[in-house]
Amino acid sequence: MNDLRIETAGPDLLEDWRLIHNAIIPTAPLSPGGVRERATRNRLDVAYADGVAVGCSTVRPPDEDTPAATVIARVLPEYRGRGYGTALYEHGLAHARTLSDEGVETVVLASNTEGLRFALSHGFVETERYVLPGDTVPFVTLRLDEEGRAPAA
Repeated sequence: MNDLRIETAGPDLLEDWRLIHNAIIPTAPLSPGGVRERATRNRLDVAYADGVAVGCSTVRPPDEDTPAATVIARVLPEYRGRGYGTALYEHGLAHARTLSDEGVETVVLASNTEGLRFALSHGFVETERYVLPGDTVPFVTLRLDEEGRAPAA
């Protein structure tokens, strides 16, 4: 793997995070203000390989609706298959485990077949599909248990 570094997206890196998010989730693009607000609730990280932004991640803490922490890793298509997604995922997972002992979830846009394949290969199991108002492409929620394993069927 090239020189990969993962940095928490402070004010100077939020635009890199936003551009990657919007490229991978075109059905739910975020404005700069939306990303700034999101950064007050979630941990946002950006992955750089040889100085180029190649991916981003979100770690959402548990809330009243979801007792599990949520880890979402995104890698731009042209940089997939190089271990960047695994590095982002493991980085986010380490943080998520400090937030909840109720397990870990992830969310993937259904049209992102590579992202779904990645989640399934890392032990996640689909638990729900939902469509945001005005959208047509569902999001898929997948879950690991508190030990980092997929829940029993």
